[in-house]
Amino acid sequence: MTTRRCCEHCEGPMPITARSHARFCRPVCRAAAHRATRTIPAELTRRPRWVRHTARKVPLTVHAEPASSTDPATWSRYAYAAASTAGVGLGFVLDGDGIVCLDLDHALVDGELLPWAQRIVDSVGGGTWVEVSQSGTGLHVWGRGRLPGSGRRMTVGSGSVEVYGTGRYIAVTGRSWGDTPRRLGDVQHVIDSLL
Repeated sequence: MTTRRCCEHCEGPMPITARSHARFCRPVCRAAAHRATRTIPAELTRRPRWVRHTARKVPLTVHAEPASSTDPATWSRYAYAAASTAGVGLGFVLDGDGIVCLDLDHALVDGELLPWAQRIVDSVGGGTWVEVSQSGTGLHVWGRGRLPGSGRRMTVGSGSVEVYGTGRYIAVTGRSWGDTPRRLGDVQHVIDSLL
């Protein structure tokens, strides 16, 4: 049985007539995806810590082999990962160098930010890049900070927040939330308040 491939941008099913190497279901998705990648901060795209991932978020190398969030030999430069057709999307590996990601699960309902998530985004103060997650119902708050250990998951309001700084990869969509800046700001005060 063959599984149906998904569009890298809208995650909808690919047309039956799509070529085997096609990444997008239609030209409008291809254009939107290319615009989205221009929103990823250079602080991330400059680092050779990119992987691809499957629809189930299993990390892959640019050659469609298994990748690891702890093995730099399986990572790539952004340009290679963006050009690869392996899997369905991009991922960035956190390696403990001070780049962190706050993953706000179930933060959006019908495109509206829930109050508990709004408080976190407000506390960042617009000084760092925030993107909509792959599901379309969460946010990734990218920034600079330090964590005790590799990360932590906690319940906040009706959702959950995962905070990671090393040993993980995060699926990157490039779909910026609001007028978020294309830079990574200091989010240590937010991490401290959550922990």
